[in-house]
Amino acid sequence: MILDKIVASTKKRISGQQERQPLAQLREKVQNMGTDGNFPFEQALKRDQLSFICEVKKASPSKGLISADFPYVQIAEEYEQAGADVISVLTEPEYFLGSSQYLQEIRRAVKVPLLRKDFIIDPYQIYEAKVLGASAVLLICAILSREQLSSYLKLADSLGLSSLVEAHTEEEVQMALSAGARVIGVNNRNLTTFQVDFTTCLKLRSLVPPEVAYVAESGIRDGDQLAQLKSCGVQGVLIGETLMRSLDKQALLSEWRNL
Repeated sequence: MILDKIVASTKKRISGQQERQPLAQLREKVQNMGTDGNFPFEQALKRDQLSFICEVKKASPSKGLISADFPYVQIAEEYEQAGADVISVLTEPEYFLGSSQYLQEIRRAVKVPLLRKDFIIDPYQIYEAKVLGASAVLLICAILSREQLSSYLKLADSLGLSSLVEAHTEEEVQMALSAGARVIGVNNRNLTTFQVDFTTCLKLRSLVPPEVAYVAESGIRDGDQLAQLKSCGVQGVLIGETLMRSLDKQALLSEWRNL
């Protein structure tokens, strides 16, 4: 199963990183950074209109190479100029061709909050996200135990990082809520099969109380879908492939924001 392979690859990657830079060194860097406690990622989801989390993504296991020409900093700057509320940056290197360097360089170029999009299975990655300049991390219920999720949420909180807790099923939504998630993202993509069903985020919306921000992820391609999401009380949308394949990202995002 592809998800198992990604997790195995991630474990190997973290092991190598810890040899080069031990966790104690990362913690020391984080201590010197401080936190402002404002959680800008969450603030960005409190607009009256839909908030847009726009993704910088080179490839994916389901679609292969999405962007051969990949000026990632320029793409992020275009998103910001067009009014992106948050920018999501893929840092998983083997299956999504992402890089921690992308996040670090984009942080220097833009002011909007950044989401580190990766398969987080170890506290090391959360400390690293803080050092790289992320405002939030993705925590995926499908690859974490309840204990891990609760622990990672608390760790991220203590570092001033928000957590986008990703769910795909009713059970995972309940897991996210019981762990204390303040932002839940329902992924329309099944990470076991990588098939997409846009209605997933609509069906699960009623399970999440109004005080918890609700984000729809994957398979969002047009204004009609955005209107459906808005009408059922979705606060934010995470859009990657559709924007990455657009020849005029700024025009498309501007059009969507004005719906």
